[in-house]
Amino acid sequence: MEISSNNASDQPISSGSLNHVVESNKSTAISASYALYHFGTSGIAVAAATSVTHPLDVLKVRLQMQLVGQKGPLAGMGGIFTQIMKIEGPRALYLGFTPALARSVVYGGLRLGLYEPSKYVFDWAFGSSNFVVKVASGAFSGAIATALTNPMEVLKVRLQMNPSLGRRGPTREIQTIYSKEGLQAFWKGVGPAMSRAAALTASQLATYDESKRVKSKLLLFNLISSNSSTIAGAVSTIVTAPMDMIKTRLMLQRESEGRRSYKNGLHCASQVILTEGPQALFKGGFATFSRLGPQTTITFIVCEKLRELAGMNAI
Repeated sequence: MEISSNNASDQPISSGSLNHVVESNKSTAISASYALYHFGTSGIAVAAATSVTHPLDVLKVRLQMQLVGQKGPLAGMGGIFTQIMKIEGPRALYLGFTPALARSVVYGGLRLGLYEPSKYVFDWAFGSSNFVVKVASGAFSGAIATALTNPMEVLKVRLQMNPSLGRRGPTREIQTIYSKEGLQAFWKGVGPAMSRAAALTASQLATYDESKRVKSKLLLFNLISSNSSTIAGAVSTIVTAPMDMIKTRLMLQRESEGRRSYKNGLHCASQVILTEGPQALFKGGFATFSRLGPQTTITFIVCEKLRELAGMNAI
């Protein structure tokens, strides 16, 4: 007696179905590899820039913390640099480098990596990719990246400001922050940090993207990437210096030692203006400018080169 079987496993697989499965798997593999390259090139580019500009970041934090709550003559970037070299030595210029590098890979990958997808979503939703859309895309990607990496920023700033903590290492400082101030301490200053990152990324990426487009149309320059990066860095500095200073002040507050001068970002800004003067919001501004210019330029040039090597389109 013959028994017929209706099991799918007994049915012959058509060549069309097999090709569909193969193509589907290939598409998934390509998508995964593209995502890896997309975020990886961005993260590596920011890490490369951070390796070069980290000493300027240390100087910026030291300048921002001068004469807290009082007015008086301030040391310039050269004076702080000389002071560090004499008292702490050249190694102090790389305090907090480990968390800075770790953060740059994650933060940089997300910040630059989310820009294009965000721009495509806005383009799909509103049918436009104008300058406003580019600004919104940059702001969104910067804010999300910072919210996720704020703990590494808090750790970096703490190590940069205190040489003794730098000698103990980041792991010990993580344990100290958690035991004395709690888990929430790793998100100190996250509001101003997100505002700063949104403004920074929007001004950097939108300016870079738009200036490349304009220059390409006018055919005025050959070194499009380099010039666009420099313009983006200059605009970013002007926009973000006050938010950067407020973020640093909040992150360095230690409630466990009774050092709570500021309740939030707005309170910090008002207290700084009242006790130190409006110009104090721009403490470390020249160091910020000195750092952001090369940081932005190196990031975009390295990122574009890596994308070219990976066979991807330019930003």
